[in-house]
Amino acid sequence: MIPTSVKEVENLGWDYIDVILFTGDAFIDHPSFGTAVIARYLQKYGYRVAVVPQPNWRDDLRDFRKLGAPRLYFGVNSGAMDSMVNHYTASRRLRSNDAYTPLGKAGQRPDYAVTVYTKILKRFFPEIPVVIGGIEASLRRLAHYDYWKDCLMPSVLVSSGADYLSYGMGERTMLELTRAIESERNASDIRKIPQLAFFMSGRCRVKDALILNPYEQCLRDKRAFAENFHRIETAANMMHPPVIAEPCGDGYVQVNPPYPPATTAEMDSFWDLPFTKRPHPRYKDKHIPAYEMIKFSVNTHRGCFGGCNFCTIAAHQGKFIQSRSEESILEEIRNLENVPGFAGNISDVGAPTANMYGMAGRDQELCGKCRRKSCLFPAPCRNLDRSHARLLGLYSRIKGVRGIRNFYIGSGIRYDLFLDEKGFVDGSSRPYFNELVTSHTSGILKVAPEHTESRVLKLMSKPPFSLFVRLREEFDALVRKTGKHCVLVPYFISGHPGCTMADMKKLSENPALKGIRTDQVQDFTPTPMTTSSVMFYTGIDPHTMQEVFVERDIGKKRKQKSFFFIKK
Repeated sequence: MIPTSVKEVENLGWDYIDVILFTGDAFIDHPSFGTAVIARYLQKYGYRVAVVPQPNWRDDLRDFRKLGAPRLYFGVNSGAMDSMVNHYTASRRLRSNDAYTPLGKAGQRPDYAVTVYTKILKRFFPEIPVVIGGIEASLRRLAHYDYWKDCLMPSVLVSSGADYLSYGMGERTMLELTRAIESERNASDIRKIPQLAFFMSGRCRVKDALILNPYEQCLRDKRAFAENFHRIETAANMMHPPVIAEPCGDGYVQVNPPYPPATTAEMDSFWDLPFTKRPHPRYKDKHIPAYEMIKFSVNTHRGCFGGCNFCTIAAHQGKFIQSRSEESILEEIRNLENVPGFAGNISDVGAPTANMYGMAGRDQELCGKCRRKSCLFPAPCRNLDRSHARLLGLYSRIKGVRGIRNFYIGSGIRYDLFLDEKGFVDGSSRPYFNELVTSHTSGILKVAPEHTESRVLKLMSKPPFSLFVRLREEFDALVRKTGKHCVLVPYFISGHPGCTMADMKKLSENPALKGIRTDQVQDFTPTPMTTSSVMFYTGIDPHTMQEVFVERDIGKKRKQKSFFFIKK
């Protein structure tokens, strides 16, 4: 058990706690939630870990003091989402609910939760290290545009005063850091740990480090910020990137290179932990919307090489696919029968992009030299093995698990992995598409062409709309042939940099969308550490340094979105 209160700690007979994790989410002991993964992983290696979920930051702050000081450090995250994305719509309107809170109740975490929690802990326990991580910290590890304050902000290390930042998927970093703090390794040794960031006084002296334009220069010059981002993004997509240093104030933020992509054995070790797969008993079976969505789902891999400009997956999970073994996945599926309410139906067997499971470059030596952001845009890499054979093999084995009636693919798919302008790309492509539609789609196949206009799609790093047209032809033919009751639903984005009202008009009137459900339109929200948010802030495409039209007026952004529905 992972304790969350003084009473639970006492019931375990603990006289000390090694690590106390503070999170903006309710505590759900499921591998889809990073707090549970880190807690269970450290527990596996003998550490005593407690979690304080959704501490009250408004009152006398007793939640921050109730467990006392940990033996090693505090860990802080905002939850499974950036707290600002969690709180506000693209129109900067306050959301009325929170899917990661019991009963969906809003207002149970502060804006900029990582900074707020860290400052409180530093006030009460100044001598105890604070390590920040998760989505909010990871994507704000360097200077970034904040849409809600409409300004360029420094690294969250600077604004929060945290001692260390673990970015990306943090199991290996957090274990190594925990061991280092426990053994009282010297600071210079700790600062060599991969996938760790921290603030240092003075000037960076690391050999061959990538030195960025100073934060203060970026405040004065948007082009300097765009240049920084392009260099950061290029490094993030390399197999062997350098140390990154960003001067700020009287010092600099140092971001160490990440660990190599996790091996299959390492991936299995992150999942093969004693998760209860249930919310903590403290919630007494209260409905938590985010849990209800994923409690009967299974994650197969991490990473995404799609490289969409508006997406943060690669910035957090990495570009290179890291897959679990089939046996690990099957064992998790077999254990679903122990989850209350499971009736044999798996809601999702997937990942950020479900059909990237097991995919990689044929020649890994070439991948080690590559600096491409996307393996699919502007055209699929010739070194990329797009075969779906391994995935089909996994599906076949899942069907053989006793008690499994159906399993669905609820995650996104990339249709440019199995389809191009000429048709299906290899011998596994059509069988995969047929099985996806006929066996693993519960009435709706959701795909994301994102737009119809070539100029906008190019700024999104998405394939041409003609490929969606080809997909629809194949889909309609398959549905007619099989009699499957299934519809194709495309997702679109309005208000993206480069998109005008005229572009949305053309989208809404595109003849290829006739007779298709087209109500899934999302207004673009600039989030930290994406190419699209850099374009929104600077009006510059950081890849080309060319100017880009940006609709920043919220009223006009709303019109871009609503125009589509009006036309319908």
